[in-house]
Amino acid sequence: MTVKLSKSEKKVEYDKKLCSLLDEYSQVLIAAADNVGSNQLQNIRSGLRGDSVVLMGKNTLIRRCIKIHAEKTGNKDYLNLLPLLVGNVGLIFTKGDLKEVREEVAKYKVGAPARVGLVAPIDVVVPPGNTGLDPSQTSFFQVLNIPTKINKGTVEIITPVELIKKGEKVGSSEAALLAKLGIRPFSYGLIIQSVYDNGSVFSPEVLDLTEDDLVERFAAGVSIVTSLSLALSYPTIAAAPHMFINAYKNVLAVAIATEYTFPQAEKVKEFLKDPSKFAVAVPVEAADAAAAPAAAAKEEEKNEEPAEESDDDMGFSLFD
Repeated sequence: MTVKLSKSEKKVEYDKKLCSLLDEYSQVLIAAADNVGSNQLQNIRSGLRGDSVVLMGKNTLIRRCIKIHAEKTGNKDYLNLLPLLVGNVGLIFTKGDLKEVREEVAKYKVGAPARVGLVAPIDVVVPPGNTGLDPSQTSFFQVLNIPTKINKGTVEIITPVELIKKGEKVGSSEAALLAKLGIRPFSYGLIIQSVYDNGSVFSPEVLDLTEDDLVERFAAGVSIVTSLSLALSYPTIAAAPHMFINAYKNVLAVAIATEYTFPQAEKVKEFLKDPSKFAVAVPVEAADAAAAPAAAAKEEEKNEEPAEESDDDMGFSLFD
C-alpha cells in the first residue's frame, strides 16, 4: 500500500529532484505549456526519454528551489533562469543537441477546436467550398456575414472568409460555425521560448543559425569595425591594411605632383610620361585563335574557285 505524501513532503521531494537536475544538466529549454493536456505531455516525455527530462511545477516553488540551490552551490548562473519563469512554463533538461530536442518537441502538437473565450494564436480562415450543411443553416452564415449559395441541396461558401484574427477572442458564433464545419484550427504543444546553456540565455531562433549565417554576420561586424576605425583614424587589425594603402596612395600622389621620387613611384611616373606603355601586347595564342577563322575562310574560298572552273569546263565541253 502506497503512502500518500503531505504537501510539505512533496515540496521536499520536488526540491531534491530539481536540484539534482540542475547539477546533472547544463542545458535547459524553457517551454510554454498553455493548453497542453496530461496525455500529450506524457507522450512528449516518452519521446524525449533517454537524454532529456521534462519538469513541470509552480513557478513560485521552482524559483525558491533555484535561489536556495544557487546559494548552497555558489553557482550564480542558475539565477539566470528566474526571469524566464513567467506564465505556464515547463523546464526541459537535456544533454542532447538543443536543435534536435526542439524539433522533437515540435512533433507532438495536437489539433484543438476553437473554444469560446480562447485567444486565437493564429488567423482562422474558412475556405470556400461545400459545407455539407442543409439550406436551413443559411441564416447561421448570414449572421457572420459569410456569402453562401445553395448547391445540390447543400450550403456552399463562395469566397474565403477571415473568421478570426490572431489575438482576438473566439466568440460563440465563430466557435459554433467551426464545430459545424468540423474545423480544428488551432494546434497546441510545448513551445520553446528561451534556451539556457551553461549560464547563457538566448532566443531559440539562434538554434536555426548555420555556419554560413555566422560567417556572414561576423564579416558584417568586421566591416562595421573597419569603417568606424577609418572614420576615427583609430588603428585596428581590420583597418590597418586600408590605412597603409591609403597612406601609400597619398605619398604616391605627392611624388607624382612634385619632383620627389622613390622606387615604387618611378614606374608610375614612367607610365605617365609614355602612355603607350599601358598597351598590353596581345598574347600569341589569342592572335592565333583570332587568325584561325580568317584562315579557314580563305581555305573555303580557295576550295570553291576550282569547283566553278570545273563547272565552266563542263559547260564548254558540252558546246564543243
